[in-house]
Amino acid sequence: MQQGPIRKIVIVGGGSSGWMSAALLSKLLRNRAGAMVEICLVESEQIGTVGVGEATIPAIKVFNQLCGIDEREFIQATGATFKLGIDFVNWGQIGEHYFHAFGAIGRSWEWLSFHQYWLALREAGLALPFDDYCIGAVMAREQRFMQADLSRPQSPVSQIAYAYHFDAGLYAQFLRRHSEARGVTRIAGTISAVTRHAYNGHIHQLVLDDGQVIDGDLFLDCSGSRSLLLGQTLGVGYDDWSHWLPNNSALAVPSAALAELPPFTRSTAHHSGWQWRIPLQHRTGNGMVFASGFVSDSTAEQLLLSSLDTPALAAPRLIRFTTGKRKQMWWGNCVAIGLASGFLEPLESTSLHLVQTAVTRLVNLFPDLSFQQANIDHYNSLAATEMAQIRDFIIAHYKVTQRNDSEYWRYCQRMAVPDSLAQKLEIFAAHGRVHRIADELFREDSWVQVLLGQGLLPSRPDPLCQQKSLAEMQDFAESTAQVIAGCTAQMPTHTDFIRKVAPFSAGAPLR
Repeated sequence: MQQGPIRKIVIVGGGSSGWMSAALLSKLLRNRAGAMVEICLVESEQIGTVGVGEATIPAIKVFNQLCGIDEREFIQATGATFKLGIDFVNWGQIGEHYFHAFGAIGRSWEWLSFHQYWLALREAGLALPFDDYCIGAVMAREQRFMQADLSRPQSPVSQIAYAYHFDAGLYAQFLRRHSEARGVTRIAGTISAVTRHAYNGHIHQLVLDDGQVIDGDLFLDCSGSRSLLLGQTLGVGYDDWSHWLPNNSALAVPSAALAELPPFTRSTAHHSGWQWRIPLQHRTGNGMVFASGFVSDSTAEQLLLSSLDTPALAAPRLIRFTTGKRKQMWWGNCVAIGLASGFLEPLESTSLHLVQTAVTRLVNLFPDLSFQQANIDHYNSLAATEMAQIRDFIIAHYKVTQRNDSEYWRYCQRMAVPDSLAQKLEIFAAHGRVHRIADELFREDSWVQVLLGQGLLPSRPDPLCQQKSLAEMQDFAESTAQVIAGCTAQMPTHTDFIRKVAPFSAGAPLR
């Protein structure tokens, strides 16, 4: 067994996954003398990246902070806008919509979550629309924005949570500049062969098509869905989740920028899939995720192009995928990051978050040359649990629906779901309670918004609601909605906020 520290990390593949990995590792990994562990990134300019991960969740702010990135500089360089959540259109039933907002719903009142009081008021016919009690949802509806004001802890403005929409290609370029400034070496070339150590099967060297040989101690596979190292070279198998999530194709197309920039992603369900709209400062990201077993590529493309809000700027690009994950995401001296480790459709904008958690998990469990198996097993267990929990949340969007207008939606209604999700749905259907594991990504508020929005109404609210009178609950709820409405009315529009604070500036230099 080898001993000693990791001295060289080789990252295979650029794009968001590769450069996010390089940016964070180059910031956090220093030896005792303060020198950086050598990091080398190999990418081919002939191999494109998927580039659909343009919408994020609030944890991306933590990643950027860890990397030492200035928010204003990042927004200007990537054409970013702010994101308060996702507007889901036609998911529960055609013609309906609901908003999945970041941040809190309502305000806390003793021991019960706010939605329990709303359920009791709804039962009595006294509730306002659910979105009225969430500042993120109201801001999105009015297309207004401000950042959280923590100096006013009793106000709903202290609870504003947001993420970003940004150009994934520009983000990769931005992170590349940061990484190279910290000493990361980029090598352009196509890998023609991968050699392995005879004694343990670990990856030894990469051979490029120009004959260059690259060795390393730890290899990160950021090669996308082809998984060049973990899947193709090491032969790690794949868990296919298509029976729960039948979508296997996506069409992506940019269109012109919107005149007014909404601070939210829009997801519109169609007869055999769903369409995304992601507003950037300089263009709009659009796409159609669909199941080829239920609709042809050409029909999906026609539907996408006919549903754009602004003129298309290019022809749609077709992407095939298989939902699922690698059976192990770390094997030997190779860790798969991003699409090389698995794929979950971007319905809840988790693609880049999974990159972020993979890299931070690697830092927390960073190996030495002995590559202790217990360390690797723990990483794989955490990664598998995280993927399964996010998988269940996405499946819930399809299972909990009243739509039966196509064979696609009838399939989703009939399909069996994982036991872990079935338990969640049963518990919520009884008394509106959310069963979560402590470290689960999606909080109670997220589950509540999606399940109620999709039409799953509990049979009755929590029995403890009976300890409050209807009059008390109504006064509490209405005052909450009034304060939220008043705060939102004083905010600037999202478009004005962006253009004043951080207008897009392509190729802006790093400070």
